[in-house]
Amino acid sequence: MLVLIRPTLETPVNSSAPAAAKEGPALILSAVAFFFVMTAYYIVRPVRDQLTGAVGSQSLPLFYAATFGVMLLLTPVFGALVSRFARRRLLSWSYSFFIVSLIAFVPAFLAQDRIGARELGVVFFVWASVFNLFVVSLFWSFMADIFYSVQARRVFPLIALGGMAGAIFGPLVTKLLVQVIGVAALLVVSATALGIALGVLLALSARHDCRGTQRSEEAIGGSLWSGIKELWTRPFLRYMAILMVLGDGIGTLAYALMADYTKLHFPDKIARTAFYNDLDLATNLLGAMLQLTFTRWLLVRKGAAWGLVVPSLVNLALLLLIVGWGTRSVAVFGFAVPMLAVMMVGSRGFAYGMTKPSTDALYTRVPRETRYKGKNFVETAIWRFGDLLVTSGVNVLGQFGVAVGGMAAMGAGVSTLATWVAARAGHSPDLLPEQQDEAPHPDRARTADART
Repeated sequence: MLVLIRPTLETPVNSSAPAAAKEGPALILSAVAFFFVMTAYYIVRPVRDQLTGAVGSQSLPLFYAATFGVMLLLTPVFGALVSRFARRRLLSWSYSFFIVSLIAFVPAFLAQDRIGARELGVVFFVWASVFNLFVVSLFWSFMADIFYSVQARRVFPLIALGGMAGAIFGPLVTKLLVQVIGVAALLVVSATALGIALGVLLALSARHDCRGTQRSEEAIGGSLWSGIKELWTRPFLRYMAILMVLGDGIGTLAYALMADYTKLHFPDKIARTAFYNDLDLATNLLGAMLQLTFTRWLLVRKGAAWGLVVPSLVNLALLLLIVGWGTRSVAVFGFAVPMLAVMMVGSRGFAYGMTKPSTDALYTRVPRETRYKGKNFVETAIWRFGDLLVTSGVNVLGQFGVAVGGMAAMGAGVSTLATWVAARAGHSPDLLPEQQDEAPHPDRARTADART
């Protein structure tokens, strides 16, 4: 999620030469900071997921309902904080809050067996979702605040690659340490990584802001509420909201079925954490491989619309395999892997490695208000509403005796519909023509930024 930066009629304080000179160091520090942000988050993820694996899919609607409610409540709160406080203070207070709260959770996880996985799970699940909202999203808001738009086209993919490296490194660290220090101590490791990220971001804000360091003392501004209005008035945004529910619903279906599988096969919390950690590692390796190879070729040669269609077709194929294969294991590189794990890794890997960059590419062809406010609403409230809808549906179907194969067959129908919506979204009539997306000439970049 990105936060809208309040438009101002500003003239850049730096000439193009100083801005260009700062771009290299700013890129390196940004990639390093995002590496540690994602390392921290991907240490937290398997800790969260082992709790859902302990209680199974029946408790997931409670988890997602609580998360959806908190997201709606925090939307105006976050907007108010962004509007009121200067960037450095917002970064310092937000990241420090999560560093302290990570450490505060340590005693709770030491007493997990006494507290109960369900009770601790609903609290930590919501907290981890808010962590993602504030820490990861605020990072990208900060990136939008220190780079000019023409620079962003060059450096954002490289910064994202740094984050993907952290998303791979985090699971590796977790796999190495969980058997040695246990689950609770992993939160301290995550807090340390987040602290390093904060230090790098503050140094970046103070000395390597391409737009001018005085911006760190200005309130960022912005609100998310107008995204609700955008949802009803813009066809492209409606397509993206429907695709969010349908496309992400397949990943949520896999997550819910996997929760039941891990509850049955991994009664120990350390084993569950290690298993979910392996899933994250495999998912991120697939995502990184796609970003470095097929995704870039597909977007350049065929267009961003195909980057939405192909993952939907992959989901359809995986679900059809589940229909015929069920929960049995298949051989992957000589290892016996549950088919549900293959489905979860494949669905999420294509979502991170292809759907996300394709979606962001299409958002460059809409007005800035839609790009920030409308996009934010779809990727927070609509996303969590879809999670709640899918997990509740899984519970209802389970009560009626529908097995995994039956749920997968219904999911295949959903994926077929998602493929059609993806194709429509990529050719929505309100998208700006491709030629208007060309980056401005460097000599005109400062003028264009001043106008926006």
